[in-house]
Amino acid sequence: MEKQSETEQKLQTLYDTLVTYSESDFYPYHMPGHKRRQDVGAASDFFRLDITEIDGFDNLHQAEGIIRQAQERASGLYGADESFFLVNGSTCGILAAIHAVTDRGDTILIARNCHKSVYHAAFLQELNLEYIYPEQIEEYDINDAINPEAVQSALEEHPECSAVVITSPTYEGVISDIAEIARIVHGKGKPLIVDEAHGAHLGLAENIPENAVRQGADLVIHSLHKTLPSMTQTALLHVNGNYVNRARLRQYLRIFQSSSPSYVLMAGMDACISYIKENAAHDFNKMHLHYQNFIRQMEMCRYIHIATPESLGNGKYCFTAWDICKLVISVKKASISGQTLYNILRDEFHLQMEMAADSYVLAIMTIADKEDAWKRLADALIQIDGTIDGADTTDNIINISQTHHKHIEPIRPIARMSIASALTSFYKNPKETPLAQAQGKVSGGFVNLYPPGIPILIPGEMLDGDIIKQIEHCLELGLNVQGISPTGTVEII
Repeated sequence: MEKQSETEQKLQTLYDTLVTYSESDFYPYHMPGHKRRQDVGAASDFFRLDITEIDGFDNLHQAEGIIRQAQERASGLYGADESFFLVNGSTCGILAAIHAVTDRGDTILIARNCHKSVYHAAFLQELNLEYIYPEQIEEYDINDAINPEAVQSALEEHPECSAVVITSPTYEGVISDIAEIARIVHGKGKPLIVDEAHGAHLGLAENIPENAVRQGADLVIHSLHKTLPSMTQTALLHVNGNYVNRARLRQYLRIFQSSSPSYVLMAGMDACISYIKENAAHDFNKMHLHYQNFIRQMEMCRYIHIATPESLGNGKYCFTAWDICKLVISVKKASISGQTLYNILRDEFHLQMEMAADSYVLAIMTIADKEDAWKRLADALIQIDGTIDGADTTDNIINISQTHHKHIEPIRPIARMSIASALTSFYKNPKETPLAQAQGKVSGGFVNLYPPGIPILIPGEMLDGDIIKQIEHCLELGLNVQGISPTGTVEII
């Protein structure tokens, strides 16, 4: 094999360079222990590309060579000042971002529907939390976008806050007006963090809504693996502007990421970025056509419906866009629950959905889904729709018990102490009580539905009757409720 010039190597992706190295005669007298052999275990197919920080392959925590070039390709694609590879998923990016802009004991303003990793950062930094509550899109029982006016009001009420954290798009694909929110937040001299984990595809094609990076957010976190062709646990953290101390951010990235980052994962990220740069326009155009055809097919259904912005009327809600990668399959007008539909799709049609809620099922679609994937789902839903009745009838042809859907109001529990104080108290004296007997008690742990990992209750908040009823309702539906033991007890202080 001819030796490549240094210039040619620099033009290669990290993946290409790993392949070239794996075909060389260099022998590894270093970690990892598999020594790149492909005959020493069931997972050995991956070993040939798995190396550590050796000569010529840079270091994620002080990127100056090929990894830096790969990160620059990412920042160029998304329009960021700087981008960082995350091998510990979006979670470590959120932890690092919040730590980079807060001091211990600070107050931050967050959307209540943030991922649990935001709350974990609050615990680690002993932060005080003030909330922005999204309104509800009642037609589909999902959260609306964050209203910029609510952000303005909250900042005026809490001028002491160090930063603002919101999630956009939501787990169900609802997108906030990031440009306006950034303008408001910056007007108060604060940084804006956007958990855009489910929006790594945004802004990559003309028919896809713009991403938060280009709309003025200071720190944006993307999970590549959620909606793009990249491996699980791969993510990006983007930084813009002058509100973030870059040296401090890098330090926290070193703390929250592995000191032995996977080159296989990093190569996968670089390969994903390169693929998207070349194919995004074509692939997303095809996906948009598949989506439009799917929506037309679903018009045949009587009781099962797909949530679309067109069905909600102009100006009724504050979202600015809707992500077509998320299909909210509503059964609110049907005689079955979301969990029942989820089970039927999995057990009878071998279609594994992302998650189930009371009145809907969520499917995630990407550019990797070809026409047959869209058709299989449409055909299954149309067939199921033909076997069920409306929500007001009792005759159910497929023998599923009648379900009365419950509109779930936004959770607004009362905080009795901070997360840090509550967890410290609980670990010193851990106690549990049956959920039905917990009214008036203070939670000692997190209670959340998973997926998506948004807390219903956090440590330090009081369990009142409405919250207990909501948790019980989720349990009755068979939803995955974390924080309630198999025997039905909840952690309390």
